[in-house]
Amino acid sequence: QVQVVESGGGSVQAGDSLRLSCAASGFNVGNRCMAWFRQAPGKEREGVASSSTYDTATYVEAVKGRFTISKDTSQNRLYLQMDSLKPEDTATYYCATGSTLGCSPDDPQRYIYSGPGTQVTVSS
Repeated sequence: QVQVVESGGGSVQAGDSLRLSCAASGFNVGNRCMAWFRQAPGKEREGVASSSTYDTATYVEAVKGRFTISKDTSQNRLYLQMDSLKPEDTATYYCATGSTLGCSPDDPQRYIYSGPGTQVTVSS
C-alpha cells in the first residue's frame, strides 16, 4: 500500500529555513518520481519541485535558488530544504508520487498519491 506522510512544517520568520520530510511506505522513493506541492488558503494547489527516478530536480520559478529537493533511499524519505523563506511561501505542503505523465511539478493532478500535508507559516 503506497503511503506518504509529511512532517517538519512550522511557523517561522521571513528569511528563516525549514526542512520538510516525507516518509514513504509501500514503495522505494529511489524508484519513483517524487514531488512537492503546496496550497495556500483560497488558492489552487501549485507545484514546488520534483525529483525524477534519476534524481533530476526541477523547480518552479518562485522557489529556484531557495528550495532544494532530495531523496534519502536509506531512510526512504523525500526532503524539501527551504531557505530564505518569504511570507508568500505560506501554505500547506504536500508530498506526492505516482505521476501518470512524466515527472515535473507542473500539474498536481498528474499525481495519484499524496499525504495529509504539513503547514508552513512565514511571517514578515
